Amino acid sequence: MGEATGVTSPWIRQFHPAPDAPVRLICFPHAGGSASFYFPVSRALAPTVDVVTIQYPGRQDRRHEEGIGDLHDLAEALVAELRPRTDKPLVLFGHSMGATLAFEVGRRLEREGIVPLALFASGRRAPGRARDETVHLRDDEGLVDELKELSGTEPGVLGDEELLRMILPAIRSDYRAAETYRYRPGPDLSCPVHALVGDNDPKVTVDEARSWSDHTSGPFELKVFNGGHFYLAPHAATVNRLLADCAAAHPAGAA
Repeated sequence: MGEATGVTSPWIRQFHPAPDAPVRLICFPHAGGSASFYFPVSRALAPTVDVVTIQYPGRQDRRHEEGIGDLHDLAEALVAELRPRTDKPLVLFGHSMGATLAFEVGRRLEREGIVPLALFASGRRAPGRARDETVHLRDDEGLVDELKELSGTEPGVLGDEELLRMILPAIRSDYRAAETYRYRPGPDLSCPVHALVGDNDPKVTVDEARSWSDHTSGPFELKVFNGGHFYLAPHAATVNRLLADCAAAHPAGAA
């Protein structure tokens, strides 16, 4: 397939295109998140890794579009968008809801014979470990309380009432999709899975993260960090190094 960097799509953002990189990293944001969440990752890994980030509908430049409805449907749409970008080996990284979505995209790609180098599932319970969560049913104040508790939203945004009114519908839609997701039995992954989790994360226990091992026939690794749901912030350098090492371990990326 042809080089993907020049392809434009409302779903795709490339902050630091690296067309000569041997490996492509696909990043899936959390509920309420946007592609820009991964700008620091892209900056840190370019030009040795070609970082592609997903922009969901309902936010930023896509704020006038309807938000996420169902993670299975979203995975189908994203596979179609990513198929032209499978001209080089892929590493999938997703945080929170994004981890579930990356998994669903990965299992669909594998059905087409496109096996990722690895899946990094961050801050999310394994697909088969359901919880009865109803954050999406709360009023706006309750939803904002959730965002404050998880500390993943810029404080300036939470204090800006007008901006909040603009983004809350997309956040609520994301939470609905994440909380109503249910694993559908079928072929899982054969690629390595790396589960990353904070030891004080209210959204996932270490045991729930360890259960990702049930969803691959390949190698599994669990890494536990000090921190909560957004342990990523203080441990960014370590996580970036894990991603860089994964890409470098591929024969095409080896020195």
